[in-house]
Formats: sequence, structure tokens, C-alpha cells
Amino acid sequence: MSDTPHTARNHWTVFLIFLRLGLTSFGGPIAHLGYFRDEFVVRRQWLSERSYADLVALCQLLPGPASSQVGIALGLFHSGYGGALAAWMGFTLPSATALILLALGIASYGHAVPTGVLHGLKVVAVAVVAQAVWGMARNLCPDVPRISIMAAATCLVLIMPSALGQMGVIVIAATIGLLLFKPLPDESHDPLPISIRRRAGLFWSALFFAFLIGLPLLATLFPCQMLSMVDAFYRAGSLVFGGGHVVLPLLQAEVVHSGWVDNDIFLAGYGAAQAVPGPLFTFAAFLGASMNQAPGGWLGGLICLLAIFAPSFLLVVGALPFWERLRRNSRTQAALLGINAAVVGLLLAALYQPVWTSAIHAPEDFGLAIVALVALMFWKLPPWLVVLGTGVLGGLLNTAV
Repeated sequence: MSDTPHTARNHWTVFLIFLRLGLTSFGGPIAHLGYFRDEFVVRRQWLSERSYADLVALCQLLPGPASSQVGIALGLFHSGYGGALAAWMGFTLPSATALILLALGIASYGHAVPTGVLHGLKVVAVAVVAQAVWGMARNLCPDVPRISIMAAATCLVLIMPSALGQMGVIVIAATIGLLLFKPLPDESHDPLPISIRRRAGLFWSALFFAFLIGLPLLATLFPCQMLSMVDAFYRAGSLVFGGGHVVLPLLQAEVVHSGWVDNDIFLAGYGAAQAVPGPLFTFAAFLGASMNQAPGGWLGGLICLLAIFAPSFLLVVGALPFWERLRRNSRTQAALLGINAAVVGLLLAALYQPVWTSAIHAPEDFGLAIVALVALMFWKLPPWLVVLGTGVLGGLLNTAV
């Protein structure tokens, strides 16, 4: 009991460090990883450069938001499970709070917001997703086999625009990856400071799969809105490979097709999510607060936020004890090469439907999207400024028309 105050101080310290990062970390997951490296490798020296690179590799191998998972693991290394929770809360709460407030504002005062502003937010989503597709395709589809997997995944998802269809595409891509690719794992690394035993890792991994399999069954046997929301957002958080933008098609299939959230509100919120710091997965909080059916508001936002991030916790603490074996498994790496190529295809399909078809209706919409894309990719303007500028220009264009 004597070490309890010291442990509490450690947790509070972790929370404050990540809260500062959560308030200032603009730029998406790659930028987040850069902020983490500066803070925890260079400044605080919590782990070595090689260990940090190894941790990033693990979190990119797992489904879910890589930057948030790296943050969870850093908190875990420093002060156990409580530190992992403190790191996640500090990094996530600022953007989640801002997006819930935005959702409540749209619900209460949406009629007072010029329609052009909301349309501008949908247009900027075109630029953001196009930038993500381009960057991911360059990194993850550098050869003909992976470009072919990407193209096939795009076509299949457009033909079968459902969560089940997307899951099937990922499984097929993993199988193709196993058959086609023979990667050689990198042997140069420093061991991670892992204190979790393998038995605990097995427990957390089993819990992850129990929820993934059990929640759909429970939602079918005991139909209620809250359980359906937890199931939908947990599955989205469990099946996203390749970064936060890839959650877009999964969530759109779940919440728009079901009528929980209007498509215009969905895309406006996705555009606005680019203007806040922290992880893009906090878009789930916006969707939960925007639900047309109860629970919505703060409770709905909190439920969806916890549901979409729960797989990240379970996967990180479940995989860490087995990382040394996992990183040397060439079959795992081969499957991931196929999955990553398919993920680019999923995002490319989402760029067309619903992002493009819902936002680009006239030549001025296309022009506005091009300006936003150039501002992001070539002028290197911060995303929050591009989002605000596109919203203002959308309002002005609507007024002019």
C-alpha cells in the first residue's frame, strides 16, 4: 500500500503529458508518431530509438489506430495498466470533447448554420481522403501485385458496400498475401520493456475475440439500440488496418445505412474531425452524439468512443508478450502486405462513395476540393486551417449562388 501515492502520481504525470499532446498534436497519425518520438525517445528517454521503432511496427501490424496504440503502450511501459488508461484519456479527451460539442451544436443550432458551410466541410473531406489514398498507395502498393489487389478490393467493395463485404475483402487479401509474398523480417532491434506475462496476454487476446464474436450474437438475441451501437463500433475498431481514415467506410456502412446518422451530418463531422488535434478515431464520439435514436448526446458519444477504442487496448496488451515471436513470423508479414493493399482499395472506394458522390455536385465544388487538396499536399497548410477555410469558402459560394 505504501507505493500507492507514487503510482497515482505516475498515472497523473502520464495523463498530463498526453493531455498536452492531445491538445497540440495536429496532422494525423504520422505526425502523432513524430510528436511521441520527440517526447518519449529524445526528451524523456523512456525507451531507445530501436525500441520505439519496434513498437511502431507492432502497432502498424495490429488493426486499429496505430498512434493511439503506441500511446497506450508507452503509458503501459511507464506505469502499468493505469498508465495505459491515463495515456489514452489524455490524448483522446480533447478531440472527443470538441467533436461531441460540435455534434450537439449542429443538432441544436444546425438551422442557423449556413448550408454552404456544412457543404464546405463535406467538400474538404474529399481532399482529406484523396490525400490519404495517395500517401497510402505510394507506401503500401509499390508493385503490380499490390496495385492489383488494391484495384480488385475497390471494385468488390463498391459492388458489396457493407461491413460484411469489407471483412470478406480483408480476409481474401490476407490469403492472397500468404500465397504471393515472402518478406524477410528485420532482425536488428532492441527488446521492448514488456512486463506483461504471456498468460495475461492470452487472457486479453481471448477477451478481444470473445467480444468480436459475442457482441453480434448478443445484439441479435437481445435487440436494443445501445447494444447494437457497441457491437458496430467495436467491430469497426477491430477491423481497421492502415490508419484512422480507413474507419470511414466501415462506420459509414454501419451508421448511415442503418439510419442512425444522416449522411450529410456524417460527412460534415468527418470533415470537421480534421480540424481537431488527437486521434481521428474520436470521430466515433461525434457519431454517437449525433445519433437519431437514443442514446445520443454525451452518453451516446461516450459509448461509441469507448467501444471503438476497446479493441486497441485488448490487442496491444494481448500482443505485446508475443511480439518477439510475432515479428519473426514471415507468414504474418506476408498476410499484412496483402491486407494493407486491400485497405488502400477500401479507402479508394470510400473516396468515391460516399465522399465524392455526396459532396461534388457542381464545378465550383470540384474547384473547391482541388484548392483544399493543393493546400494540404503542396502548400503544407495545417489541416485545421484548411478545414476552416473550406467551410468559409463553401458558405461564400452558397451565398453567391
